[in-house]
Amino acid sequence: MAWGVLIVDALGSDLRIAVGASRDEGEKALDLTSQAIIAEAAEYVVRCDLTPDADPLMRSMVSQGIHAALSSIRRDENGAFAGLAAGQAYSAPARTYYRDGYWTMQPLLMLAPEAVRDEIRILAKGVQPDGEAPSGVILTGPAQSQAWQHFVADSKANPKTHKRAVPEYHNRPQDWWSDHFDSPLFFVLFLNDYVSATKDFAEVERHWTVVKAITDRYLSLAGPDSVLPLKPRNDRDWADNVYREGLVSYDLGLFVGAMDAVARLGEDLDPKLAERARKTANLAREEIEAKLFVPATGGYVDYGTPGAFVEDHLVLDSLTLSRFAAISGQKAVGLLSAFESKLETRHNQEQPYGSWGVMCAYPPFKRQSDLRSKTAFPYRYHNGSDWPYWDGAYAEERLRHGLGGARYALTRWWQTCLDNGWIGAVEYFSPPYGRGSLLQGWSTMPAAVVLKYGLDAANSEPMS
Repeated sequence: MAWGVLIVDALGSDLRIAVGASRDEGEKALDLTSQAIIAEAAEYVVRCDLTPDADPLMRSMVSQGIHAALSSIRRDENGAFAGLAAGQAYSAPARTYYRDGYWTMQPLLMLAPEAVRDEIRILAKGVQPDGEAPSGVILTGPAQSQAWQHFVADSKANPKTHKRAVPEYHNRPQDWWSDHFDSPLFFVLFLNDYVSATKDFAEVERHWTVVKAITDRYLSLAGPDSVLPLKPRNDRDWADNVYREGLVSYDLGLFVGAMDAVARLGEDLDPKLAERARKTANLAREEIEAKLFVPATGGYVDYGTPGAFVEDHLVLDSLTLSRFAAISGQKAVGLLSAFESKLETRHNQEQPYGSWGVMCAYPPFKRQSDLRSKTAFPYRYHNGSDWPYWDGAYAEERLRHGLGGARYALTRWWQTCLDNGWIGAVEYFSPPYGRGSLLQGWSTMPAAVVLKYGLDAANSEPMS
């Protein structure tokens, strides 16, 4: 191709495949003998096998999850870091995402913290002076970048040929899907988690102007007599098939977490901004409780405007409220109990497919006009599929709050992968619709939780 090379080499009984940005890079890979390739593979298997004492289901889940995380670390033809890749379906053009990267880096903080640092530096370049950021940052070399720009221009000029312009809102050459509501918040959380794990405060100083721009942006997005930022009606956060607007619990959890992070990180560096962020986070908690709690479900509004339309079903992504302490510990336990009874399919007899995993939403969305593409179908994609990364986040919150009962969320999705012969950690799935991308980086979350809390906690029964 104009931007890459693939070489297939038959050597005796072996078939070796090499790829590269250039023929030179591809041929250099073939300098390795077959024996050396096999030896490297064996060493890598051992590196990923971090729970050798676990039962086969848990052990293989952890091994494949760690493989998904480590294999997400990409390097260019010169050996320089080239971002954390999302998954096999997200490779051309090469790009790295804010939200995918945040969840993918959770085990890498333990296994490869330098990759997390380098990812932060790449993502910082995608944040605009006003604090806006795209879904992901495009990282292609000159040849592939030129090919991609040609494709984007042609698809916009000829939408009937390409079905639609690809991608939507592609406003800058470096942007993959510009102006995503959650991306800037993830950048702040990325930095906070990295500093907490490594104590490398130099990265905070390096990126503080970016953090300040993001903080100013979200403070300016609040509605009248409120500190809660309002999301415009668009499909630009993780639920990118849903036109969520107004107060979105998922985004508000990230917002509170980011404001708490700014308060901690800026305490000495920028005391005035830190204090403003601290006060904002505390006021946000009060508003969330007053405006978004749904007594009938024990959960929180998915999205909407109180007094107008609200989507009030249970959604697993409202876990951000618990993860980032946007709600009290007591309310978090109630939320997790609601998820257990309605989103864990083993306990939900209303959904028609038996025990198959943890749904990301139930019941299905009420307003069809808010949905597009795959999510328009009940139990598909954002409308009820099992997403292993949310399974991991859910399991972690159960363990963090002392509830036990995490094994189902940690392993049921993996049992489905094995039953279907799917190779490695998948992006999402549901019984009537199959799976998403293979080797999905953020699907390492269940493995990360097992490493963080240990096998005894991961296998513990639910607490009464």
